[in-house]
This record gives sequence, structure tokens and C-alpha cells, in this order.
Amino acid sequence: MVAVAILAAGRGTRMKSRLPKVLHPLGGRSLVEHVLNCAAIVEPKRQLVIVGYGGEAVQQALSHLSEVEFVEQVEQLGTGHAVQQLLPHLQDFSGSLLVLNGDVPLLRPQTLAALLQTHQTHGNAATILTAQMPDPKGYGRVFCDGNNLVTQIVEDRDCTPAQRQNRRVNAGIYCFDWQQLAAILPQLTNANDQKEYYLTDTVNFLSPVMAVDIEDYQEMFGINDRKQLAAAYDILQTRIKEAWMMAGVTMVDPDSITIDDTVQIGSDVVIEPQTHLRGHSVIGPGSVIGPGSLIENSQIGENVKALYSVISDSVVQANSRIGPYAHLRGHANVGQNCRIGNFVELKQAQLGDRTNVAHLAYLGDATLGQQVNVGAGTITANYDGFKKHHTTIGDRSKTGANTVLVAPIQIGADVTIAAGSTVTEDVADDALVVARSRQVVKPGWRLPGHEKSLE
Repeated sequence: MVAVAILAAGRGTRMKSRLPKVLHPLGGRSLVEHVLNCAAIVEPKRQLVIVGYGGEAVQQALSHLSEVEFVEQVEQLGTGHAVQQLLPHLQDFSGSLLVLNGDVPLLRPQTLAALLQTHQTHGNAATILTAQMPDPKGYGRVFCDGNNLVTQIVEDRDCTPAQRQNRRVNAGIYCFDWQQLAAILPQLTNANDQKEYYLTDTVNFLSPVMAVDIEDYQEMFGINDRKQLAAAYDILQTRIKEAWMMAGVTMVDPDSITIDDTVQIGSDVVIEPQTHLRGHSVIGPGSVIGPGSLIENSQIGENVKALYSVISDSVVQANSRIGPYAHLRGHANVGQNCRIGNFVELKQAQLGDRTNVAHLAYLGDATLGQQVNVGAGTITANYDGFKKHHTTIGDRSKTGANTVLVAPIQIGADVTIAAGSTVTEDVADDALVVARSRQVVKPGWRLPGHEKSLE
């Protein structure tokens, strides 16, 4: 049986933010959500997040994860003190306890699984994840014998000059036999320079304690400030893009592209330069996205092209073309084989298959049938100053250039609306609508003061 405890009580003063450090976003997830996502591989029986500063905000941010339990650490007196708070919550638990840090988001699931396997295979009292760091400054040093059994852990600030030459560092990630750990937690003291209770001091009471070196030391990077957050994002982006390229996605200029960890991409997708895929977006096989496009929390079907466009919280179905310079937002839904062209904005609009909005149009709070053709400059006037109103256009209808549909309004099927019309009343099927002033021409007329000069 496995339990996971995540240390998430720190304020993170170096972030210089009112937001708790573990809630800062990184590639589509908060830092602590990355850690929880990683821990899922071990199928924990219990998941406990230890909160302190901004605890209510952390609990609210994770409220969608019903299996997560929260443990309060009122005073932040070190890692050992944080784990001591688990004692009343795990009284009846027996098994392995993984202790993770909520600000270490780059840990790979397979690394965590290997740590747990090593711990259980050797029957260790504790197993510590370690790394050989090129520059170990700032990290606690781990000292081992020839069998990787830990003899001592010394925090960087407490190291002697000779001890600082050791490059094996503590990643701050542990696996304990909970019953053995629970028995010695009350024995921890704060007799150190920081007057804190160190979880690392448990090695003085537990045996055997083994170190497991991580292959990629970047996995253990913690986030303490905005610079480190940016560095972690760069590492995460490299991983994400390399994985998708190996899975059959073409990236024309990977360095100019960003992709959130939560995005799903089909095979034979081409991502052009300066394109950004965010949130829980799904890109269907064979689609071409970009250049210069932003797709956020949207579903893109197969063989869609989206050029220089922004698509947020929307759906574009197969074989449709978007852009250049289109904006889809607010749960727009574009059917199959549609064209949404230059400078078109859709907001909460539903478009049937083979409907075209080629250029210079705004459709808000609207439902369009199949094979509708929307002329340039058409708008749905959906807002009366107080409320939004809906527009419906039936199958195969057409609007001429510079048409205004004043909602609420229903236009039937097979209706043709003349250019320049402002339509304020419902229109039945099979009709021609002309709603504009009659043209008047007065030959020879000039503005006063602009009479033809006599020469």
C-alpha cells in the first residue's frame, strides 16, 4: 500500500507574489498539479497535501481532485515538522510513504516508480532520491558507502568545506516505511543553524537507508523564483516537443513554438512557427496550425487549417479552414468543410457544415444552418445595452455585404438578404429581403460654397 504526501505549505517569498508558490502555472498545470500528476503512476491509496501559507487557495485550486486530502501546517518549521503533521492522519496506515515537494514539477513518473520499486525490493526503512550535480551549491549533500547505503545527509549551510566537494545531492524526494518513520518522527530536534526540524535527520534513526541516483538531474530542480520558473518551463517545453515530434508531429521551428503539457496532438499534424497550443486542446490528425496561431482549450478536427488565428474554448470540425486573422471564442462551434476567413470573429456561434464566413464579419450568439454564406461586413447586433440576444439563420441562406441582423431574430432557410440591409423582423423560408433606403441621385448638385469656379 502506498501513500503520497506533498509538501506545499511554504510561502515562496522569492516569487514576490500573493499567489502561493505551488499554484504558479507551468505549461498548463500548477506546480503542485504536476507533482500530483507524476504521483499517479504509483496508484496511491492516500494523497495528502500539506498546506500552510495560502492554504485555502491551494485547497480551492485542487478542489476538482476529490481524492486529495489536506493537512494543515500552521507554523512552517521545516520539512520534518511538516511530515510530523501526518501522524494523526495516518494512524491506521501501514505501507510506503512517498514524500514529494510541491515546487519540484519536473520529476518524471518513471523515476518515481523506480524509487518506489527500489525501496520495496530492498525492504528499506527509507530510500532517498539523489543526483550527481555539476554544481551542487545550495543542495544538501548525501554521503553513502559502496552499496549506496546512506551514512549521512548534511544541509549545504551546515557543510564543511571538505563536505561541499561531494556532488551527490539530496533531491528532497523520499520513500519511507511509514510505521518506522512514525515511530521516530517525535525524536527530531531543531538543533541546527536554521532552528528547523529537518526530515533528513531521520537517517540518524532509520536503517537501512538507501540512495537512488536520478539519471537526469534536471528532474529535481525546485522552483524558488521567477527565473527558475522560466528555466523549468524551457526544460518542460523541450521534453514536450521532442516527445510529440517522435510521435509523428512536424514542427517547422520548434524554438518558436510552445505546447502545454495538457495538449493532445494527432499524427501528421504540422505546427508552423510562432504557434502556441494551450490548455486542454486537442489537435486532430493531419491538421496544419499556424503560422502565428493560438489554440487554447479547443478541439480541432482532422485536416483543419488555422492560419494566423486565435481559437479559444471552441470546436472546429474536420476539413475546415480558419483565417488568416480569425478569432473564435466563447464556445464557438464550426462544422465540417467550413471556411472562416479574414478578420472574422465568432462568439458563441454554432455553424453547420459547409457554411462560409469569408471575411470581415462578426457573428455573436448565433446559430447558422448548413451551406449558409455570410457576406463581407455582416454582423449580428446581439447586444441591446442590457442583454444578449440570439440570431438564427436557416440552411442555404445568404447575407449580402454589410448586412446587420438585429437580434433577437430568425431567418428561415433559402433566404437571400440584399447587400446593405438592416433586418429587424423575422423572415420565413424562401424569401428575398431588401431592408435599406432607396438610392436617390440629384444630377449637378454640389455642396454650398463648392460651386464650379468661373474662369
